[in-house]
Amino acid sequence: MPLLTYAQARPYARAIKTATQSKKMPPWFADSSVQHYANDMSLPAADISTLAAWADAGAPEGDPKDAPAPRTFVDGWNIGTPDKVVQMPEPYHVPAAGTIEYTYIILPTRFTEDTWVQALEIRPGNRSLMHHAVLYERTPDSQWLREYPVGVPFVPAPRPGRKQRSSDGDRTSEGSLADEWLVGYVPGAPPYTLPPDTAFLVKANADFVLQLHYTANGTAGTDQTRIGLVLAKEPPAKRAFVGLVNDGGFVIPPGDPAYQATASVTLASDVELLSAGPHMHLRGKAMDLRAVYPGGQSEMLFHVPRYDFNWQQLYQFHTARTAPRGTKLDVVGVWDNSTGNRFNPDPRAEVHWGDQSWEEMLLAIVTMSIDPKADVTRLFDAPKKKGEGESAH
Repeated sequence: MPLLTYAQARPYARAIKTATQSKKMPPWFADSSVQHYANDMSLPAADISTLAAWADAGAPEGDPKDAPAPRTFVDGWNIGTPDKVVQMPEPYHVPAAGTIEYTYIILPTRFTEDTWVQALEIRPGNRSLMHHAVLYERTPDSQWLREYPVGVPFVPAPRPGRKQRSSDGDRTSEGSLADEWLVGYVPGAPPYTLPPDTAFLVKANADFVLQLHYTANGTAGTDQTRIGLVLAKEPPAKRAFVGLVNDGGFVIPPGDPAYQATASVTLASDVELLSAGPHMHLRGKAMDLRAVYPGGQSEMLFHVPRYDFNWQQLYQFHTARTAPRGTKLDVVGVWDNSTGNRFNPDPRAEVHWGDQSWEEMLLAIVTMSIDPKADVTRLFDAPKKKGEGESAH
């Protein structure tokens, strides 16, 4: 329901009281006692009490003159007016039913020189059909997805000898780490904001690769997604880079209520950690991400004891965490594949890594800042491959 005005919020006063007292709302799942987050939206106890008292008093309006000014939006963009907009050339037709595999479309950036980008935002043309989207940069010398046409949506074929395509694993095996993950879209998550002195680098003559995951909802429709870019006014002091810590070698047994698996990566360069967030699917139960520093000290970057697939969040550190070369990032994930998980697609299934929601992932997304001249292909020590979904760092 919309909650932009008093008239819109008033009918839900009792529900607001209940949701905030139970801490179902606002959606916040990280344990804030282990780390201080700049985007912590959880409500203090005093605010929860104020909302309860307001509901108990009949939800009075108060003096309209004291109300804050309504929020304004620029054509729907949350990043402000973009300096550049890249759009899918034609609408994509989504059927009313059936499984829709991850769909890709390659969009030329038409940048004739290296360009620093301060903010990016993916705006679906039809949010009711969009499960998620991810935007990558494909560098001019990369061979990733070169067998497919530009500007035409396609579903990549599996690699030879594989049952399915591991979407992001292909990026790092066929291309390189230089083919960067730039930004993602999931319902409910605000666009990520970089520090003022940090920006993404888009190489001259690079392409955007847009990964689209549509979900049929019973009504056929079309989508024509746009990408907005705010360009940096001057070269930044630091370069932004999104690293992924994952391992696709897990096998979740049928009926297991608390199956656990791990993933790790070791930094081969000095970086600063800006934010981190977990990604699992419908069986996801909990996830931790810990940094183990070269001197032996360790720090919990996030502890999410109650993972919720409906709310995908990046937890932004209030102060960037310095992670020198040799720092190890360790992920521990837990899934509930039992009948006690009401979202479980099939408790009888043995579950592996896969793109679809009835499959699973073990993935921590880490936003970092690095030296603008750093070689992004050398940020991590070479991983040992174990499974199809692994090594998407």
